[in-house]
Amino acid sequence: MRKVLTGSQLALRLLLELVSLVALAIGGYGLWADGPLPVRVLLALVLPAVAIVLWGRYAAPRRPVRDAPVAWYAVQLLVWGGAVALLAVTGRPGWALGIGAVMVLNTVVLALLGEWSPAVER
Repeated sequence: MRKVLTGSQLALRLLLELVSLVALAIGGYGLWADGPLPVRVLLALVLPAVAIVLWGRYAAPRRPVRDAPVAWYAVQLLVWGGAVALLAVTGRPGWALGIGAVMVLNTVVLALLGEWSPAVER
C-alpha cells in the first residue's frame, strides 16, 4: 500500500512540476497585459526556461548540485510559489488557490512518507 501511495504522490509531483511551468508561461504572458506582444511572448518563454534550468540544477532528483539543501528548498519555493503568485496576479485566483493547495498537500504527504528531502536520491 505504501509503495502505491508513494508512487502516486511522486507521479502527482511530476504533474505539478509541469503545471507550474505552464502557469509560469501563462503568468508571464499576462503579467504586462498592455505591453508589446514580443515582450509578453518573451516573458512567457523565459520564465519557464529559467525555472527548468534552476529546477534541473538544484531541485531535480538527479540534480548535479547535491550539497546545497538551502538551494533545493529555495528553488522549489521560487518556482512553485512564483507560478501560483503569477496566476493570482494575472486574474486567475481560483486556479492559483486550487493548484497551490494541491502543491502543499502533495508536499506534506511526501514529507510524511519520507520522500521530500534534499537527501532523497533516485
